[in-house]
Amino acid sequence: KMAADIFPRKKPANTNTTAVQQYHQQNLNNNNTIPAPNWQGLYPTIRERNAVMFNNDLMADVHFVVGPPGGTQRLPGHKYVLAVGSSVFHAMFYGELAEDKDEIRIPDVEPAAFLAMLKYIYCDEIDLAADTVLATLYAAKKYIVPHLARACVNFLETSLSAKNACVLLSQSCLFEEPDLTQRCWEVIDAQAELALKSEGFCDIDFQTLESILQRETLNAKEIVVFEAALNWAEVECQRQDLPVSIENKRKVLGKALYLIRIPTMALDDFANGAAQSGVLTLNETNDIFLWYTAAKKPELEFVSNARKGLVPQRCHRFQSCAYRSNQWRYRGRCDSIQFAVDKRVFIAGFGLYGSSCGSAEYSAKIELKRQGVILGQNLSKYFSDGSSNTFPVWFEYPVQIEPDTFYTASVILDGNELSYFGQEGMTEVQCGKVTVQFQCSSDSTNGTGVQGGQIPELIFYA
Repeated sequence: KMAADIFPRKKPANTNTTAVQQYHQQNLNNNNTIPAPNWQGLYPTIRERNAVMFNNDLMADVHFVVGPPGGTQRLPGHKYVLAVGSSVFHAMFYGELAEDKDEIRIPDVEPAAFLAMLKYIYCDEIDLAADTVLATLYAAKKYIVPHLARACVNFLETSLSAKNACVLLSQSCLFEEPDLTQRCWEVIDAQAELALKSEGFCDIDFQTLESILQRETLNAKEIVVFEAALNWAEVECQRQDLPVSIENKRKVLGKALYLIRIPTMALDDFANGAAQSGVLTLNETNDIFLWYTAAKKPELEFVSNARKGLVPQRCHRFQSCAYRSNQWRYRGRCDSIQFAVDKRVFIAGFGLYGSSCGSAEYSAKIELKRQGVILGQNLSKYFSDGSSNTFPVWFEYPVQIEPDTFYTASVILDGNELSYFGQEGMTEVQCGKVTVQFQCSSDSTNGTGVQGGQIPELIFYA
């Protein structure tokens, strides 16, 4: 969002619009001056006149050579404007140790990020892009421009997903942004398997790798953790210019290997995966097999306690349930409901009613959509015991749900037996610290709505 949206720019009367647009275009191109006389008269506010000076050689009294060798860009600046916008620039140009240099080299900041910072200082506009926001955050931190830094963090939090959570975790620790760090952990914990399988996981540093591997609340199978660590090790070998071999993978993992809770794997996962990976020594493999089978278990260097993972919460939207001799019946039609939350959550699955006529099996196709776009779906079966309990049906991976937006939860059930159905539905339910609102869905063709029907529960992590 642009800061100018808060203070809308007024159009000056009798302004030559073409000339204004031309000058704006000129100051986006480096080293272009404004030749026309009385250009100041085109802009009614000091803010707009300052904006003309952005990336403009006119009256520039300092230049920056920004970027690493081979990728530098020479950018003009105006000491007074820069000093007003940053205490670092003020000290650089007007402090006790100020140096009178016409050209300043800044090799550790990307040109695009430096320009984004200058645009904020000159124009009071925040212009962020996904591919440069981290570099812009670095620049804002280096030159102590706190409002721009906060905007960068907000941008990162908004765009946070399982694909980039591990990389952003690493960066948030580097930039000392605890709120962003916490948000990253929430995503990594809830969508651990997606995060571990992402390309970004292989780009993290060793310290971040260790912190993830020792995470108690990581919601993933241990074989997935093991495979992710090997993928990271392969890329790390390439970063260190080492041949990609089993020996070197183990070498770069070091003590982090023992943070993987191999003894807690399912026996099949261990026998067909970790035991045959070649990363473990013969003694380690034998000891772990004994750990599974022997009454007297050997001592292991590996952590042998299973991770606690996350405890799913259940939002139940009905106050009672019932059954009748002619409903709830399924003929391939859709039961659907819309919902919205006030905090980011991760939907893991739905709780569904089962048979009201004794034990029965159902086939369930569950789906989660936002504005018609499918975010998650799964086809599975569940067995109901004839009680009025709800029975969980899970997505393959938890689905990230953003606040204050309605999503559509749907299920198509296939089963011969009639089922229980909910009654006295609530439009709003408080579930822990999360408030969930419900409304009817136009996708529902089998009778489910706010007041009654199927999908009595949303199962989620928060």
